[in-house]
Amino acid sequence: MQKYFQKYPLDEQKAILHYHSNIELSEAFYPVLSMFEVALRNSLNRELTDYFGTEDWYINLASVPGLINLRQEINTAKRHIANRNETITGSKVVAELTLGFWVRLLNSEYERVLWKPLRKAFPFLEKNLRQRHNVSAPVNKIRNFRNRIFHHEPVSWNLGELEKTHQEIIKVMGWLNNNLPTITDSIDRVSIVLSQIREKLQ
Repeated sequence: MQKYFQKYPLDEQKAILHYHSNIELSEAFYPVLSMFEVALRNSLNRELTDYFGTEDWYINLASVPGLINLRQEINTAKRHIANRNETITGSKVVAELTLGFWVRLLNSEYERVLWKPLRKAFPFLEKNLRQRHNVSAPVNKIRNFRNRIFHHEPVSWNLGELEKTHQEIIKVMGWLNNNLPTITDSIDRVSIVLSQIREKLQ
């Protein structure tokens, strides 16, 4: 609460209202962030499966120069599955890997090895724009935003910036699957909640 009290040093009730509003906004973002994360993971997994020729593509990483340093995250995912006394399968490893892992695959350190196959995961991004940095930058921004929400940090200081972030999430989902923005619309309450919060915080 300290950050909110610092923002409203003379108005405790306004500080509490803003704190509650932050929770409401974080909740409203959950559907679009969830759909983005699943869509990104599934799209990248599809292309890695095709590239390596097996749904157990993660086993091959150690033999590919430049990808060996991904083994630790793969091994952590496998250990979590084993600790639950479950059989390690390709689909379980894919589900266990963090969003950070998937986003990292789009970073410059793996461009020469992975970008050629992984660019196919974004079939609805215009071909002249389908360059790694054009994808990596917004995807990393969305990951950082997602982590702030999931770690219960304040995200509601700038509502205009929040609106832009929401639009960017929808845009990137459309690069993965052009039906997703329409599908998401039926459960996406961000614009409604943003409007309500603006009125509350005036």
